[in-house]
Amino acid sequence: MRIGIVVGSIRDGRRGGQVGRWVLAAGQERGDAEYVLVDLRTFDVPLLTEHTLPAAAGKQYASAAVTAWSEAIDACDAYVFVTPEYNHGLPGAFKNAVDSLGPEWNGKAVAFVSYGSTSGIRAVEQWRQVIANFWMHDIRAQVPLSNFTEFDAGGDFAPDARRLIDLGLMLDELVAHASPRQ
Repeated sequence: MRIGIVVGSIRDGRRGGQVGRWVLAAGQERGDAEYVLVDLRTFDVPLLTEHTLPAAAGKQYASAAVTAWSEAIDACDAYVFVTPEYNHGLPGAFKNAVDSLGPEWNGKAVAFVSYGSTSGIRAVEQWRQVIANFWMHDIRAQVPLSNFTEFDAGGDFAPDARRLIDLGLMLDELVAHASPRQ
């Protein structure tokens, strides 16, 4: 089974990269799946402007960047979305990238690690509505990280010790609900 840890922020100075690497390291120590980092920033996914709906495109996209994104996402059996909360909501670039695909997401399990001034809770609630369109199974357990208590003054990630326990419980649930490819 392959679990993609999808870092959804593309901003300069973002915190998501640190958080994604933390999730990756914890996952790799488990030995219950192959964990891979899928960093949205490396794909340069353009704004969704194609006339053909992604769900009807048959995984054939006009943009090489979207095709590469499709292949990376399709290669995973389940996901951990590492998502910031921007202005009480989910990040636009990440939403656009999710919307740029269709069948790659269908029926797969997804868990959430979020961060922000209110620990990213509102972004995750919005994500739950979005992923329902793809018949994805959202994992109830999540790992919310506060910008004020889990990052130091220099912006370096310094999670509370209990967060590793929370992450382990969330990954347990994700693995239990993920379906490996046949």
